Amino acid sequence: MKLLLLIALSVVLRSGFSQELDIGIMREYTLGTVEISYNEGNYAIYNDTVLITNIWEGQSILFKRSGDQIKVVKADKTLGFYDSVSVVSMAKNNSVKIQCLAPSSKKTRRYKDNFILTPEGPAAMRVINQVAMHNYLGGVIESEGGGGKPLEYYKVQAILSRTYVLGHLSKHRKEGFQVCDRVHCQAYHNMLIYTPTIAEAVEQTRGVVMLNDKLRLAEGFFFANCGGQTSEADFVWNVPVPHCKSVLDTFCIHSRQANWTKEIDAIEWKNYLIKEFGYPINDEQLGDLIYSFSQPSRKAFYLYPQLGIPLRDLRTHFRLKSTWFSCKKVGNMVVLNGKGFGHGVGVCQEGAMGMARNGFEASEILNFYFTGIKLMNYYTWTFYVKQDTDEVIEI
Repeated sequence: MKLLLLIALSVVLRSGFSQELDIGIMREYTLGTVEISYNEGNYAIYNDTVLITNIWEGQSILFKRSGDQIKVVKADKTLGFYDSVSVVSMAKNNSVKIQCLAPSSKKTRRYKDNFILTPEGPAAMRVINQVAMHNYLGGVIESEGGGGKPLEYYKVQAILSRTYVLGHLSKHRKEGFQVCDRVHCQAYHNMLIYTPTIAEAVEQTRGVVMLNDKLRLAEGFFFANCGGQTSEADFVWNVPVPHCKSVLDTFCIHSRQANWTKEIDAIEWKNYLIKEFGYPINDEQLGDLIYSFSQPSRKAFYLYPQLGIPLRDLRTHFRLKSTWFSCKKVGNMVVLNGKGFGHGVGVCQEGAMGMARNGFEASEILNFYFTGIKLMNYYTWTFYVKQDTDEVIEI
């Protein structure tokens, strides 16, 4: 009986409550004019329920901000001025090309599914891609990680990216969409184009999300390379994250981003530490140590915690690849020898790739980098744990 109930509930969820994600795209531009053109399959252009025109093979349409409305132009003919415009696919998995013309950009992007264009601010437009979860994830994973990676690594990224978006559906609610296409949400610069393995990974992990020890959607942090050890979360953000503990990682240490060196003018180094942190340069013991620092394992502070010099601040100010470095003075320079690339919390991407190449499965990789997590189907979690959702996304 319980099994039949679960099946029935799953059918209801998939048919009655599923919806597309609303992703704010091209958010790095103040969009004045965009061109949407044919890529694959036909589209209809609507104002509310009124058909304005179509996009057929070889056709394109200009959308321009004009006063408080959007001007629609096709083949040099103005079709009208509208408060909002919908670009609707006439079949599943169709796609269009989108180019920003004002301001001018040479980049042409391709996206699947549907779009809404509305005025934004005094002179710009907001473009929202209403996209199916699997199409969105494909674009995100290729934008974030590129091609040529192992299947199990892509499955890790699919689970992390799905968990992220489902946990942040209200992040940009005030702006009229759910998440955006920039890296503070998830990079989403195109639909999936070049890497069929990513689509396979998304499908094989369909519905799987990552939960923390309290059975809530877990923050799935990731970065390029840890250099051999990941970081405690509070070293980076002051706040501990129970499922993000430091782990030793030998799977990335021979990767290209595992080691780095940087030279910084010694006077610049000294002046910054004195000005920003009141470094006791005249102290008999500490004065000479200002240039000398050894960090065999990851730390949170430069030299001693009592000095109050967070390594994350040094990384930001001097644009270092990571907080894991040792240094010494050589001539007039401070030479930093560092490890890793990125904030260091969560999944080391190059390490995860190494694990995948060595035969580890996605679940094993996630459990290696995170502590006390569980992988669960989103529908199961929604009904048996969360049970207070107002919307369920087709995943």
